[in-house]
Amino acid sequence: MRDFRRHAEGLADQQRFGEVGLELCRELFCAWDSFASHGDRNRLAREIAPLKRRLRALLQPHLIKSTRNRHFRTFARNLLKLWPALWTFTEVEGVEPTNNRAERGLRGAVIYRKVCLGSQSGPGERFAERMLSVSQTCRLQSRSLYGFLVEAITASSRASPTPSLA
Repeated sequence: MRDFRRHAEGLADQQRFGEVGLELCRELFCAWDSFASHGDRNRLAREIAPLKRRLRALLQPHLIKSTRNRHFRTFARNLLKLWPALWTFTEVEGVEPTNNRAERGLRGAVIYRKVCLGSQSGPGERFAERMLSVSQTCRLQSRSLYGFLVEAITASSRASPTPSLA
């Protein structure tokens, strides 16, 4: 949706391409919101099928090299390359049509990197990677990071098995 919005802010053909793409995205997310209430995956697939055809019809003509589509030709080509993956959410339980959950998961690490400017050594980088991973895993498990670290340090000092994050 973000890419279509960017194209909709372009000129002439690029703007039309972006606007049609945005409308298709709106309809897709409307069908997804409807699925959240009814939970019928077959119905979702039926509602998405015409959108898939319309999106392919929007993308296909722009694969041919032209000065009129140079701003969005690569975007169209990339979407068609990823075509099966774009629709995984219609078939697989737990897959959503957005990457919002993944972006939220990375948010803490991104903010840490910007604020702390990273580490100046390999071992420091590995420590930061591992701690950020443990922190996010504890958050996803609704588990106390502090509690986990106390258990891990205590187990290490007693030569006991370390607690699992699995």
